[in-house]
Amino acid sequence: MKLRLALFTAGALGLAAVMAAGMRRLEPIGSYHGAYGEVLNAVAVGERNSTDVVSAVNFDYRGLDTLGEEYILFTSVLAVAAILRKQKDEHDEAPDQFREVPASDAVRLLGVGLVPVTVVFGLYLISHGAVSPGGGFQGGVVLASVPLVVYLCAGAKTFLRIPPPALAKAGESSGAAGYVLVGCLGILAGKAFLENVLPLGRPGGAWSAGTILFLNLTVGVAVAAGFVELLSSFVEKALKR
Repeated sequence: MKLRLALFTAGALGLAAVMAAGMRRLEPIGSYHGAYGEVLNAVAVGERNSTDVVSAVNFDYRGLDTLGEEYILFTSVLAVAAILRKQKDEHDEAPDQFREVPASDAVRLLGVGLVPVTVVFGLYLISHGAVSPGGGFQGGVVLASVPLVVYLCAGAKTFLRIPPPALAKAGESSGAAGYVLVGCLGILAGKAFLENVLPLGRPGGAWSAGTILFLNLTVGVAVAAGFVELLSSFVEKALKR
């Protein structure tokens, strides 16, 4: 115990010293010397009709990088599912005892109220990613939190009825494939992969920014389905008694 405390103290002091040295060199709040960001702020709205420059960067100017990030998540979900899958020599155990449903009516009522609000907010973040802060990644995570709210307010049995494993896998796969298919529109139009070739609409409109909107939708589907599959795997394997 004393050795662990000593090691922790030494590590904590070292980390605190590094953080203090780094914070002393921080520039004042609001300082920015990145020419790349200034250029994008100046041209993104005019070139892509996207009033959210971050989405324009993620899904257009460096859309290929975002494709890699999406497939990192896709691979991570596959790895977790493979690790937690039932092995051939694994025997069925006694019937699982699920976490008890909360006895509080207030908790259940709160869950009933949170579910539709969270779904609407997640869909808004995905569909308006080119207009305001948000996008497919953020909206997908918000949508994936809906089954988690159900688990917390209604128990594991109800949670496991919501996301059928086949549907979650299909959603994740279709979202990942959809990003590539939208990118192929540029090739079909005789231009580069992931080049923005759809009508740009008007700045500030929900149907603006061309392919940025549809790339947000595919990422939202992939992220939501991927996180739901992860939650389902952990609920089945780790949260059962």
